[in-house]
This record gives sequence, C-alpha cells and structure tokens, in this order.
Amino acid sequence: MNERPAPPDALHLRPIGIIESDFPDKFGIPRQPGLAPAARASLVLTPPFDDPLAVRGLEAFSHLWLTFVFHLSPEETGPARWTPLVRPPRLGGNARVGVFASRSTHRPNRLGLSLVELVEIDTARGVRLRLRGADLVDGTPVLDIKPYLPWAESRPEARAGFAPEPPPTLAVSLSPEAEEVLVQRPDGDSLRELIRQVLAQDPRPAYRNGAEARVYGVRLRDVDVRFQARQEHAGPTTLRVVEIVPAEGRT
Repeated sequence: MNERPAPPDALHLRPIGIIESDFPDKFGIPRQPGLAPAARASLVLTPPFDDPLAVRGLEAFSHLWLTFVFHLSPEETGPARWTPLVRPPRLGGNARVGVFASRSTHRPNRLGLSLVELVEIDTARGVRLRLRGADLVDGTPVLDIKPYLPWAESRPEARAGFAPEPPPTLAVSLSPEAEEVLVQRPDGDSLRELIRQVLAQDPRPAYRNGAEARVYGVRLRDVDVRFQARQEHAGPTTLRVVEIVPAEGRT
C-alpha cells in the first residue's frame, strides 16, 4: 500500500493585487465587511494579473469574496506569533476561544476572507476594481477573487456562535470645529458619513482597563479623527468627535 505523500512545509502564494482604501491604519477598521458602506476601496491588480480578460464577466456579479493576507499581523515564526486562544472583542476582550472559532487577525497563515460590493471595473489602465464596504487596510495583498453566489452561500438558518447578531452601535456627534473642517473639504459629506459609520462600531479596545475618558484617534483617508466617549446622567454612551486634523506625514 502506497503511503500518502507528506504535505509541503510551505506554500508559496503570489498576490494578484493590492488594496487601496480609506483606512491607512489598522485601528478603526470595522471588524467585519459591510458595516461601513461609506468606506471606499479599490483592488488594483498587478502584472501579469492586470489583464482585462481575467475579469471578463465579473461585472455581472454585485459582490465578491476576497482572499487576502493580514500582512500587518505577526508572522507565525515571529516573537508575537499566533496562539491557540484569542480574546474576541464581541466577548468583551476577556473571555478566550480557540483561534479557529474566531475571526482573529492573528492566525497561523494570516489569511482573511472578506465579502465586498463591486461598484465598478475600470480597465482604462490595467484593472482596478472599485469596491464598497471593505474592511481592509490600505496596502493589503489580495490572493484571489471569487464571485459571491447568494443561492449557495447565504444560509439564514446557520448558527453564529457568540456573535448571533450585528454588534450594537453607538451614537456619534461632531463638534463645531470638526464640522467646520468637513465643510471646507470637497469630500466632506462622504467623509462625515464614513466617520459616523466607523465610530458607531466603537473602535476603542474592548479591554480598556478604565481608560474611558481618554481621547482616541483614528486615521481615515488623509486625516486623524480624534474622539472621546461621553456619558451624561447614566445615559447611553456617545462618541464625540472633538477635532479633525491632517494626518502626520500627509498633506
């Protein structure tokens, strides 16, 4: 009886393209796709995959699966490599579950899967797929694209473990100073909507260790959005944008 050949120690995968998105940094990115539909992104295919023939017919699909690499997460062999237990934000940042029972970015092979809306295919120079609702940091390497088939992949009866419903959202308000910055920008309306959608998901660390009053900053497009949690008379928490300033290193 022939023995089954041993699996290879390493698989060499080649990115087919790179993401350009509204999220220059990891902090603030929605934890699942589709939660911030105002988020703009493009998948720019790289040679030799930037042949328009490779996306012929793709315009007939409204949504795509993207397989990508969490390239900003630690590598498996690094000092902060993956661990078998992780702390999902949905469980408050304290309870632990197995890494394969989570969508943690700290995975053995750092692979991610994202469902995005396809807005447009631009083949004027190479191939650029314009996307909506992506949860991907700028510069993310994409390994593959597959069309989404709702009749095969939408299973409303499926169990969703510790995340049976979308995460609750917070109210978001902007200071007059922040509003003034947006009024002066040509993309002010879309940026305002993006800020509201991102902050409503509460990007603060789940385990804050009492740092409720601190001012946080999230980088969106070319600005740093600084915000603070506020709660009056034991009412619901509101995230207040206190200022919007140019991101360091950007003009």
